[in-house]
Amino acid sequence: MRAEEDSRAERAVSRDPRRLVGIALMCVAPILFASLDATGKRLAAEGVDPLLTTFMRYAVNVALVTAFLNPVTRPGVARSRRLSLQVVRSLLLFGSTACNFLALRSLQLAETVSIQFAAPLAVALLAGPLLGEWSSRLRLAAVAAGFVGVLVIVRPDTLAAQPAMLFSLGNMLCYALYVIVTRKLAAHDSSATTIFYTGLAGLALMAPLLPWIWSAPDSWQVWGMLVAVGLFGTAGHWLLVLAHAQAPASLLAPLIYTQILWSVLFGYGLFGDVPGAWTLVGALVIVASGLVLIAEDAVARRRTARREDGKAGSSEQP
Repeated sequence: MRAEEDSRAERAVSRDPRRLVGIALMCVAPILFASLDATGKRLAAEGVDPLLTTFMRYAVNVALVTAFLNPVTRPGVARSRRLSLQVVRSLLLFGSTACNFLALRSLQLAETVSIQFAAPLAVALLAGPLLGEWSSRLRLAAVAAGFVGVLVIVRPDTLAAQPAMLFSLGNMLCYALYVIVTRKLAAHDSSATTIFYTGLAGLALMAPLLPWIWSAPDSWQVWGMLVAVGLFGTAGHWLLVLAHAQAPASLLAPLIYTQILWSVLFGYGLFGDVPGAWTLVGALVIVASGLVLIAEDAVARRRTARREDGKAGSSEQP
């Protein structure tokens, strides 16, 4: 009887139109993120300083966020219980973005995004000592395999020929720590407060450097691309938030890996870049490892839910 009820509940959930909306939004977000990277690479080719691109990324983001989330329209939004952590989180995201734009000057889109997708593996590894979320043997095996995929891409000979790989690794590490700090903040501050502070520290850090990195764009096209990096990044993260409000994370998480496909297509169509065999092999290993983590996490959540349901059912019996 219980199995039939669970089966009917699962079928009802699978027909929920909100899940389809969430999937659609999650399919668009990676396109925006790939567009962000492609625009950053194009700006580097136009001679724009990657740090200026980083500044514009956050200037546009902060302007858009502040228009909707500010102490006037949302009283108390700037009040943080862990302000120091908010600053650290914002700086980590700034470091991730700056490293990514610096790497894109000489690396292919497929290379940078493949290394970036090792961040969930680093999170799984660091979550134990930093958050107390220790991984199972299966998760540790997936993490180890994923880092082998990174080594396939960042081989010693490739690193010697392309030192910019170090920037891509820095991007991955900063983003992994950013995710961990975000998890810690979830227990102290609201999501609105965290979003409000997301770009502020990076913008504050870059503003004093602006006189040394500023170079007036020589065309409206370059101006448009500088604004676009902020629009693509802000819109992409906004769609992620909307998608997760419509569908469970376990359903949406695998779709983020479609960004690799879009990066390959944009890299070939816009820059004539053809990913090497080692890059493709490494990317496949990283994606496979990430999918194992997602599947294992979904199984663990279902087990926890069943245990809680069982305890609730036993407590209701006379």
